[in-house]
Amino acid sequence: MNDLKYFLTALFVMACITYFVRMLPFVIFRKKIKNNFLKSFFYYIPYAVLAAMTIPAILYSTSDIASAAAGLVVALLLAFFERSLLTVAVGACLAAFLVQIIF
Repeated sequence: MNDLKYFLTALFVMACITYFVRMLPFVIFRKKIKNNFLKSFFYYIPYAVLAAMTIPAILYSTSDIASAAAGLVVALLLAFFERSLLTVAVGACLAAFLVQIIF
């Protein structure tokens, strides 16, 4: 019974936090944002969050950080030269695999 009470309390707290995080921008910013700094800040937030979640996962995806770094570098280069998503993924995997085998 104690576990159920803890679970329901945790669920309620998480629901409230999620609601407030999504509701606050609507309450704070009722008018159209005209400040260029705020516009650019809000524009780049999704990219920053995605990078903050993805980069550590990439670097610790293999048993050796050198092979993961090689895969990351190859992926960044292929993406910079506007290759397809499949090409970037296969190139990064192949680079990590080859570095893992060679070293």
